[in-house]
Amino acid sequence: MEIKNRSASYEYFIEDKFDAGMVLTGTEVKAIRDGRVSFNDSYCLIDRGELYVKALHISPYEFGSYANHNPTRERKLLLKKKELEKIIQKLKEKGYTIVPLSIYFNERGYAKMKIGLGKGKKLQDKRESIKERETQREIKRFVK
Repeated sequence: MEIKNRSASYEYFIEDKFDAGMVLTGTEVKAIRDGRVSFNDSYCLIDRGELYVKALHISPYEFGSYANHNPTRERKLLLKKKELEKIIQKLKEKGYTIVPLSIYFNERGYAKMKIGLGKGKKLQDKRESIKERETQREIKRFVK
């Protein structure tokens, strides 16, 4: 199961993609398995050489007790040092940002987040994305 950030490909040109581990609590993992995640306004930032995702809303687990988590707390992302250095170098260039793309569980059962290094799209580029999506729908409609 993969939970995708649909607005990311609409808002940004994604150039590089990375798989990052997530530091989560137990109730957060259970809520993600239920698909109770919202990427609205979420973003990634680097603070003191560590990568964090902010404003990612993971709804509280309904069967959780007093130990339930804060839905919008900042969560640490785990990357290899070389990958993190590569991201930091790209962020020094103007216009680049780190975008959360999706959350999934790997074959070992660990929660992972796919993040992308992207540049923002202009209004004209967004219109082209909409046209492309509409033509793909038309093609699928005729193929069936």
